[in-house]
Amino acid sequence: MPQSRSANLLAIYPHITSRDRQLLQLLDDHHVLTTDQIHRMLFLARRTCQIRLGELTALGLLDRFRFARAGGGSHPWHWTLGHQGHRFQAAAHHRPEPTVRTSRQSVDRLSANPNLTHLLIANEFFVRLTVYARQHPEARLDRWWSETMTTKQFRTITADGHGLWRVADTMVGFFLEADTGTEPLGRVVAKLDRYAQLGRRGGPRYPVLFWLGSEHREENLHRLLRGRRDSVPPRDRHPTPRTPPKRSGFLAVPPAESGSPSCPSDHGQPVADNPNYDESGFVL
Repeated sequence: MPQSRSANLLAIYPHITSRDRQLLQLLDDHHVLTTDQIHRMLFLARRTCQIRLGELTALGLLDRFRFARAGGGSHPWHWTLGHQGHRFQAAAHHRPEPTVRTSRQSVDRLSANPNLTHLLIANEFFVRLTVYARQHPEARLDRWWSETMTTKQFRTITADGHGLWRVADTMVGFFLEADTGTEPLGRVVAKLDRYAQLGRRGGPRYPVLFWLGSEHREENLHRLLRGRRDSVPPRDRHPTPRTPPKRSGFLAVPPAESGSPSCPSDHGQPVADNPNYDESGFVL
């Protein structure tokens, strides 16, 4: 590594707080967050958040983009890692040194990603859980895996996210399906088969949480679920803080071999394909 580039990154370290590190890790894991999402998770005052984001951008740790609204004005800023942020995260996780070109390409590809809205919606669900845990000391989000990480770890499912949620001494796992209304509902329902197969192979049997854009679409999805021969049991609405945009959600349980109507949160068996376990036992 050229000395000038190394020294440039080292010179930034005294300016990085523990909260900054948390934000850099969040963006490394989940690619993009809006100003409002960052504010709700990590800051008390919105103005303080905006100032700090500007300072981190000036240091090259963050980058941002936003889109014009059709009727005038702009959408919120979307924040992602800048080149120095990519370098910092690469050093922290022993990854190869990124080039300026690759860092710039990652921002360009993210801003042009046709699934950007879907990604932000999936992130929003976990943002709300994080905010709730911040306000309630007995609650904690022990695991927040992105779609990429969930697919990498579980391999045979493509959930939009996976989490472990704890309240006091009770921990439950779940898979998230963040629905944008673009897929036929039949295809949405068919996803439950893969979750059921995961449980039969010794993997976890977690409830699947469908988060939908409207109550009307939820009603139609309920109707399809009731019509399945394996009688996947829909559960009560999953409560989330009602911050905009308002969405509708409920839990559905992939069927077990026995067809039990229970709503379990089973971490599965310590088999090779189950990322919940290693040689020491259950791991977060």
